[in-house]
Amino acid sequence: MKKKVMVVDDSRVTEIQICKLLEDTDYEVAAYCENGEEAIARYAEVAPDIVTLDIIMPGIDGLETAQVLLDEHPEARIVMVSSLAYDDTIEEADCIGAKGFLYKPLEKQTFLEALEQAMV
Repeated sequence: MKKKVMVVDDSRVTEIQICKLLEDTDYEVAAYCENGEEAIARYAEVAPDIVTLDIIMPGIDGLETAQVLLDEHPEARIVMVSSLAYDDTIEEADCIGAKGFLYKPLEKQTFLEALEQAMV
C-alpha cells in the first residue's frame, strides 16, 4: 500500500511536479490543497502519511498552517517546500516541528530522501 501525501501549495505546477516525482515510488498524492485553511479542514479526512507544505500562500502561510496541524495532529509529518526562504524561516519551521525543508524546484532523489527521513 502506497503512503499518502497531501500537497499544500497555491501552485498547480507544484502539484503536477510532485505527482510526476512520485510515479513508480511507494508514495502517491492523496490530496491537493491550495491553501492552509483547506489543508487544516481536510487533514483528518485524508489522514496523510506526509504533508508537503509551501510557505508563501494566500491566507495563512505555511508556517502557521504547520503549527495548527501539529497542534491538532501531533503525529503529522510535515516537509516544508519553498522557493523563497531564509535561515530564520528554516529555523522557525524546525522549531514548529517540521521534519524537513526543501527548495523548489524539487529534484526526485532529494525529495524522496526527505520523505523517507520524515517517515522515521
